[in-house]
Amino acid sequence: MHKIIISDTSCFIVLNNIGELELLHKSYDIIITTNEVVSEFGSGLPEWVIIQSPKDKSKQKILEMQLDKGEASAIALAIETHDCSIILDDQKARKIAEQYGLEITGTIGVIIKAKKKGLITSIKPILQKLKSSGFRYSNDIELEALKEAGE
Repeated sequence: MHKIIISDTSCFIVLNNIGELELLHKSYDIIITTNEVVSEFGSGLPEWVIIQSPKDKSKQKILEMQLDKGEASAIALAIETHDCSIILDDQKARKIAEQYGLEITGTIGVIIKAKKKGLITSIKPILQKLKSSGFRYSNDIELEALKEAGE
């Protein structure tokens, strides 16, 4: 897994809403996001999040024709960033990121990584908190996550 992770808005919002934002910080060495994501998040992000803009604004503008500004800016930044992964939960954004050959994970992937690093003993309680907060995912994704986490 790459040392640098670029995050879209949804991961910050979801983990913040369930009181687990610190898992992101503990799971990855470097967390980067964009000003657009900060704006979508709506309040200050922790000091351990690096704010960086993509250099190629034209790539971002092209992506904005299909995605929201946060997703577009995060993908544009990931395209320019060597040795990184990107956190995206939206299916359309994930498909577009795949077209650029980006390594993708999602919020549930962050939770699985936390389990594998020994930061949590089980992903089940956090998955339950995700569901309770309105984060939607299929039963198949839940079963796959539990299997990957060894539960």
